[in-house]
Amino acid sequence: MMKKAPKSKLKSIIKTKTKTRVNVGSTADAMLELITLLFVNSLAEEARAKAFEEKSATIRAKHIRAVSKKMLKKSRG
Repeated sequence: MMKKAPKSKLKSIIKTKTKTRVNVGSTADAMLELITLLFVNSLAEEARAKAFEEKSATIRAKHIRAVSKKMLKKSRG
C-alpha cells in the first residue's frame, strides 16, 4: 500500500502552459486532480451510454470521440 499520494503532472503542465508565473499550492493541486477525475468520469459515462446505443458491450475510441466534443463544450460553462 502506498503511504504518499502520487505526484501530479497537472501542476507542471499548468506552469508550462501559462505565460506568467503561477504558484500552484498543494490544495489547488488536489482540486485540479479532483476536477480532472470528475471530467474523466463523466466522459466515461457518456461514452458508455453511446456504446449502449450502438449495442456494443465495450467502450471503444470511436465512442469517446463522438462524445468528447459535446462534453468539452458542456465543461466550459
